[in-house]
Amino acid sequence: MRPRVGHIQFLNCLPLYHMLVKKGLLLDIDLCKDTPAQLCERLLAGRLDISPVPSIEFARHADDLLLLPGMAVSSRGPVMSIVLVSKVPLAELGGRPVALAGNSRTSQVLARLVLQYRYGVAPVYFESPPDLGEMFREADAALLIGDDALRIMAGPCPWHVFDLGREWSAMTGRSMVYALWAVRRDFAREHPEAVGRVLRAFQASLRESIAGIDAIAAEIARWEPFTPAFLKQYFETLQFDFEPDLQQGLLHFYGLARQINMLAAVPELVFWE
Repeated sequence: MRPRVGHIQFLNCLPLYHMLVKKGLLLDIDLCKDTPAQLCERLLAGRLDISPVPSIEFARHADDLLLLPGMAVSSRGPVMSIVLVSKVPLAELGGRPVALAGNSRTSQVLARLVLQYRYGVAPVYFESPPDLGEMFREADAALLIGDDALRIMAGPCPWHVFDLGREWSAMTGRSMVYALWAVRRDFAREHPEAVGRVLRAFQASLRESIAGIDAIAAEIARWEPFTPAFLKQYFETLQFDFEPDLQQGLLHFYGLARQINMLAAVPELVFWE
């Protein structure tokens, strides 16, 4: 059987999936591209079997999902692709409107935590499509993720720009995990050989991607509005492993999210074996 596998349609996961294509590892997989939030909805609805999901959504649905070991989208410091763009310094956002891009769930919680615990402010939040011009019609600050955020980081910007990976690390001293690879528990129970096949393909692709990051950045730059040097910097900023320090950073994130009522409980990190 062909597992239905999700693919985040942002540049952050492109090196990994790029090598799946290059090595012909997609022949036994049905691949579906979408935003992290939409992929999670498809996974929970049974329309996908394995997918990257926002880390906050795994916590909200941990009873239905298992984690694939050693796989995550993380950073130990700056992340570059999750930014808060503001007309004023962040400490002045108390009571002001802040627009949160609707295409990510983890980043929305991260922005709330940084503003509350690092800057001591309580803005008025609302969700919005990720269009900075439209967001700034009503808001004094806007959360952007993925390629929208990278375009802000790559060029001159007249506003204040805050990398939320950097802000989280400065606030907590910990790493941050943005997305996790998960499998539905029922699918893992019924098709363990398919889960293993997908996991091995991802692991092989990840090794190839890390080894060939210069060539990958140069090739991707041919059809993206970023230089090879910028893309290489971005890909090397990201972490795709899920080592113990990243797991501890994630659990700390969950604990703070629970404190601000964005999470009902801190789950156990249960991995597929």
